[in-house]
Amino acid sequence: MNAVPVKTDEVSAQPQRSATFIVNPLKPVSTRSQLLIVVERLEDWSSYLPSEHLISAQDYLENPPQDNAGQRVQVINLCRSYRYLGHGYYCSLLAEARGHHVIPSVKTISELTRKSLYGLALDDLDKRLEHALRDHPYDETEGFTLSLYFGQTDLAPLQDLARQLFEAFPAPILLVEFRKRDNWHIVGIKTGALTRLRDHQQDQFAQSLDSFSRKIWRQPRSRRTYRYDLAILHDPQEALPPSNRKALDNFIRVGQQLGVDVELIEKKDYSRLAEYDALLIRETTSVDNHTYRFAKKAESEGLVVMDDPASILRCTNKVYLTDLLKSHKLGMPATEILYKERPDDLEYVAARLGFPLVLKIPDGCFSKGVIKVQDAQQLQDAARELFEHSVLLLAQEYLYTEYDWRIGVLNRKPVFACQYFMSKGHWQIYNHKAIDAEVNGECRTLSVHDAPRAVVDLAVKTANLIGDGLYGVDLKQSGDRVVVIEVNDNPNLDAGIEDAWLQDDLYALVLEEFIRRLDIKRRGLAG
Repeated sequence: MNAVPVKTDEVSAQPQRSATFIVNPLKPVSTRSQLLIVVERLEDWSSYLPSEHLISAQDYLENPPQDNAGQRVQVINLCRSYRYLGHGYYCSLLAEARGHHVIPSVKTISELTRKSLYGLALDDLDKRLEHALRDHPYDETEGFTLSLYFGQTDLAPLQDLARQLFEAFPAPILLVEFRKRDNWHIVGIKTGALTRLRDHQQDQFAQSLDSFSRKIWRQPRSRRTYRYDLAILHDPQEALPPSNRKALDNFIRVGQQLGVDVELIEKKDYSRLAEYDALLIRETTSVDNHTYRFAKKAESEGLVVMDDPASILRCTNKVYLTDLLKSHKLGMPATEILYKERPDDLEYVAARLGFPLVLKIPDGCFSKGVIKVQDAQQLQDAARELFEHSVLLLAQEYLYTEYDWRIGVLNRKPVFACQYFMSKGHWQIYNHKAIDAEVNGECRTLSVHDAPRAVVDLAVKTANLIGDGLYGVDLKQSGDRVVVIEVNDNPNLDAGIEDAWLQDDLYALVLEEFIRRLDIKRRGLAG
């Protein structure tokens, strides 16, 4: 039986369809989950069969459900309006104050009140409209309004866009207005109301709500009861992921042994984050892509997340790290900041650092956006190329070493030590211009206790300035000199490399840290 909120006038005609949210006894919902559907007036639900999950806005505001320790509460706010200080607004506001997961959130409600607030999020989506609407059936002179129900539409070419709109503005009903000038554009977006749906729209809404609610209360993969649910964000198509497939499988297997249900999710699963207790990001992070949005949403939903948004912000920009290390007088290569507006500084920087030197964009990763220059002309050419991507660059003295150290730090303690050797015939660990498959050099993993004390100590001091998450600190050692190159917020944890010494214990250390934080959070809620 499906959990479809059936319209009452359809029951006799379609007796095979079940009543509202009747759950298949073979598919038990999570005992830690509770669903509440809030309507402004109970009669607003009259087109559907009664539901035990239904509650009026007034009842929700005055008589909130009793808290059960450790139980997640999902509130679907279907009030007629979300106007400021109205019933719908207060239901979402108090839901957040009570620690409930509510859709729409106050943030979404506020953003959708003015185009100046939500317009920026639509710019990238506009670029995809022309292709999606190439064979559309709508009048270009009049445009059209598309109704979305929990990110679903029956217009197949726009389904991907609908999902992205729902990710940006999670709301039960969205009305999106399209117009064509030279190209198609989204000219407006606002929330819709349950009471204004026509018959065929009620059917679409019912099916979308059913699909959404089943994603919230997902089918457990086994009868075993897990202490916590952990999502691992990954991209199966990523060329150089932070964890290879075997490592991800190890997380799942070790998680089962520790009582943690580990599930792999992807970019498309953004709206499902509220299902989980915690999020581990195993995809290359960037402030300007979905990984940062996942971290922000997970944090706002109350999940334990690694790495947290603050760590991503701090680690992905080398300018921040340079200033941090300087202010704390920690070892680093001689470094200068170059500004696009001051091209004459190149000559002075070259004189201070000497050649060869290394030029970097602040947010490069996996050795991308890093150029070694041998003379003044190469410096000019490289600066011109990299200034196309950033108004600030880093110029850094070149230090040759046979390998770089990577010290993994978790919750302020070192957990693994690796030596990353330079790619064959190249001056970096990664050689992105390599013709064959050998893009990166060899690796050697050893016990933390076998790594030089000075290297480990500097790595831990540096990581502790970032936070208490999971970091990989890259360092160079030349004689007695040890310097920090960068700090990675989601360091590689690959099977056969970083786990070569600890093996399953490495995955257990990460998962046990999640358990520790979740236990603390649960005790706090219970208290």
